[in-house]
Amino acid sequence: MATRLTAALRAFLEEPRFGVLATIDPDGLPHQSVIWYLLEDDTILMNTARGRVKERNLRRDARASLCVADGYRWVTLRGAVELIDDQTIAQADIARLAYHYQTPEAAERNIARFRTQQRVTLRLHIQQVLAEGFEA
Repeated sequence: MATRLTAALRAFLEEPRFGVLATIDPDGLPHQSVIWYLLEDDTILMNTARGRVKERNLRRDARASLCVADGYRWVTLRGAVELIDDQTIAQADIARLAYHYQTPEAAERNIARFRTQQRVTLRLHIQQVLAEGFEA
């Protein structure tokens, strides 16, 4: 099991895969949601619409994990999330994510929709790495 982001783990995370973000509900139970992400150095960039459960949970308790899987290969990243409300930054970040995951045409359509929303950028500062299915 890996404890740091190796070159193989970085390569895996840089491919456009969906992640599952886990946050902590007020009752202490986990809340999970599928999310787009980008690996940037030792942080994970994500983005959400203001008011969603994950955003509310993270404002109350910044601890989170992101799991990215492909069959029996998986990486889980744990740490604290920084929330960025600046709309210039948040809108630019959701546009970058859209282009990473979608065709240019689909990204443009979705970016137009995202511009009508208040967005929040989420930056997961990686404190722990767990992985399986990769060479040591």
